[in-house]
Amino acid sequence: MSLLTTSVGSFPKPPYLTKARTQHSKGELPDEALRALEERATKEWIQFQEDLGIDILVDGEQYRGDMATYFAENLGGCEVSGLVRSYGNRYYKKPLVVGELERRGPITVDWWRWAQGLTKRPLKGMLTGPYTMMDWSFNEHYASREDLALAFAKVLHQEARDLERAGARVIQIDEPALSARSDELELVVKALGVVTRGLTAQTITHTCYGNYDAVYPYFNRLPIDQLDLEMSNSGLALLDRFRREPLKKEIAFGVIDVHSHVVETEEVVRDRIERALEIFPPEKLYIDPDCGLKTRTVEEAEAKLRVMVAATRAVKKERGLR
Repeated sequence: MSLLTTSVGSFPKPPYLTKARTQHSKGELPDEALRALEERATKEWIQFQEDLGIDILVDGEQYRGDMATYFAENLGGCEVSGLVRSYGNRYYKKPLVVGELERRGPITVDWWRWAQGLTKRPLKGMLTGPYTMMDWSFNEHYASREDLALAFAKVLHQEARDLERAGARVIQIDEPALSARSDELELVVKALGVVTRGLTAQTITHTCYGNYDAVYPYFNRLPIDQLDLEMSNSGLALLDRFRREPLKKEIAFGVIDVHSHVVETEEVVRDRIERALEIFPPEKLYIDPDCGLKTRTVEEAEAKLRVMVAATRAVKKERGLR
């Protein structure tokens, strides 16, 4: 198989679920009613991906809020702060580490098992990486940033191991903060290595919107099978670097700009795929959006994914790929 299509992780929540989550936060909606609506939205997104023909699915993270807060809320030793500005007009509740981190039980496994039961296609297990969890948290317990990152890595390894035992064949470890500090890239490699140690599932790290040139020398050192990169928002700026210094891993190549309301044309996306194929063999090239689509409307996300799949199919047909 070649030029497999997938998504990075998050999808927008439909209006009925956004409203329900607000009601739940105010104590106006019971847990079981919210869960039922989260399941409904998850089923809808999985059905949409299946109908579209996407190869490797995600559950859309309809039951999660912020990617770091979700894990903090489910770990011992963690609390969450009030709202902190992330960027623009977006805010999140920042994790607050106040004691020894402890995984009290599975965090994503039950949701993954339920969602995988809705489809015969592979469904990614989705974790927020240890370096990002550390970088996006207030630390009031551990002696150093490294100690905290490795503590997160230990509990995330436990989660990844249990996802694999549950049957997950693909596990993605998101590290959007990977390029936050160029002096800590050794720590990124070390912490990721703790998470992926001993796993037989395909492992992926997604990162986005950073100074890729500064971190590029570390890409081949990351202890994962596939690197998932934002490419379109930066105008495919890394292509020359890939030619000079080949990536030795599989790549998931972002062909959809998730920060734009504009829905790309099929011609534009086909061109991005063709340019990627000048460098990467089709069997090691995966096609996906730059990042999670949760910041778009449902209609925008669906339209962007339709274009992505149509463009990929057109390229495969033209090249005689299957």
